[in-house]
Amino acid sequence: MLTIPNVTWLDLLCLTGVGVYLVKQVIIKKNPAPYPPGPRGWPLIGNILDMPRIKPWVAFTEWGQKYGDIAHIEVLGRHIIVLNSTKTALEMMDSKSTLYSDRPVLPMAGELVGWKDSLPFLPYGNRFRQQRKNFHRIIGSRAAVDVYNVVEEVETRRFLKRVLAKPDQLQEHVRHTAGAIILRISHGYEVKENNDPFVDLADRVIINGSQAASPGAYMVDTLPFLAKVPVWFPGAGFKRIARKWRETLEEMVSAPHKLVKDQMAAGTAPVSLTSNLLEGRDVSAEEEHSVKWSAFSLYSGGADTTVSAINSFFLAMTLFPDVQKKAQAEIDAVVGSDRLPTFADRDSLPYTEVLVKEVLRWNVVVPTGFPHRVTEDDIHNGYYIPKGSIVLPNIWLVLPFGWFMLKDPRTYTNPSQFNPDRFLAKDGKDPETEPRTACFGFGRRICPGVFNSHQLIHSILTFACFWCTGIHLAEASIWISTVMSLAVFDISKVVENGIEITPSVEPSPGTISHPKPFKCSIKPRSATALRLIEQDANY
Repeated sequence: MLTIPNVTWLDLLCLTGVGVYLVKQVIIKKNPAPYPPGPRGWPLIGNILDMPRIKPWVAFTEWGQKYGDIAHIEVLGRHIIVLNSTKTALEMMDSKSTLYSDRPVLPMAGELVGWKDSLPFLPYGNRFRQQRKNFHRIIGSRAAVDVYNVVEEVETRRFLKRVLAKPDQLQEHVRHTAGAIILRISHGYEVKENNDPFVDLADRVIINGSQAASPGAYMVDTLPFLAKVPVWFPGAGFKRIARKWRETLEEMVSAPHKLVKDQMAAGTAPVSLTSNLLEGRDVSAEEEHSVKWSAFSLYSGGADTTVSAINSFFLAMTLFPDVQKKAQAEIDAVVGSDRLPTFADRDSLPYTEVLVKEVLRWNVVVPTGFPHRVTEDDIHNGYYIPKGSIVLPNIWLVLPFGWFMLKDPRTYTNPSQFNPDRFLAKDGKDPETEPRTACFGFGRRICPGVFNSHQLIHSILTFACFWCTGIHLAEASIWISTVMSLAVFDISKVVENGIEITPSVEPSPGTISHPKPFKCSIKPRSATALRLIEQDANY
């Protein structure tokens, strides 16, 4: 009887490498130009051992320092291009957006977990354009977002009360408030004060998605054939994880959508993105699918990215008290002490505006951006970029390894320093480059609300928006949280046993990067501030 020997992962890896090598030998063709420089790979398997799995931006920046603004590796026949400068990223993904606007298939996050229908994972095509159209219709301009100013202000006032009551649970309050704002806008849903089922469900979905999409986190993204192995196969634990995460994702996409439809049938549905897109017309199954995933993409974009940015704001105020005092002085002079700031004050608070910009530059939410896929062969700066290559913009890097894009000392003076003044013209010097250039994405994959980054490069806020919520909505949430918190709270370092605790500036792993948990002291600035916090907040 014929027996089949045991097959190990090493055997599979070797067989795959041999197969790739033999195929390349058969169809090999002379490249029109050299590949960009990069780490030297091994025979057959290429750079599979060089692909970082934890904090990939650290390795990417080291490559940038060694090889320049464009680095290249090849993993079992797949070419990966890492961009380490904003200039190069704009030249490739903006100026050549027709070639660089597609998305690669991500086996773990997109196919196995099920994120392939959400906006950031969609390939460039009809479904992508339809979801972008949905976003533009509801939140595509600052004027459109202004409709939701009351929602933002009320929920932020509730946030102040939660922080006052339990300042040691800051991160939980930030997440709850971000979820409350986005669910109100996406589905008209008003969250419960504690343990809201949709907020809790969405938190799990976002955390799972960030982990699933992290570059190099799962071997199946490097060896896509592993997606076909059965769940019981040794080493296939990732498939059991994916199945569990997929069930949670499907519940989050469908449950609030069904709630809106039931409310519309009963005539009780509040105004929301979902109700606006469904109301007054018969929608096809394809259109309803687009509405459902558009609303989910709005939530997934607004919740986690905004949470990261606001936590970064509190961390920055803890570490840089002089900046905090300067912003508070501006708010006191413009708004006074007898009321809370509102969006009506925004144009009169220029320093607070640039403080928000500096938050986005200083602790970037999505360090490696989101991958693009090249649809045709290209030659850039004398380097060959083959069709199908994965392109990763390295938006940020952790100290002390160096700075690229938003941490590049060629662009920003003393980039590790939190300094909002860098974005103000003074003493005859022009302001430094706005973080907007890199943070909201590139080309046709730039976040909804921006049409052409060359036209808007000096006038629109951008933010590391992996999940692609609207730029205007994201910046509004961050700004109102910043200005209201500064108006009523003093934020400082915690003192324990007579020792002042200085938080570290270090991001967590994952596609969406958060500051690691930190302690800070949050106290009302005065008795008047305390009364403002305790005022009732209602729609």
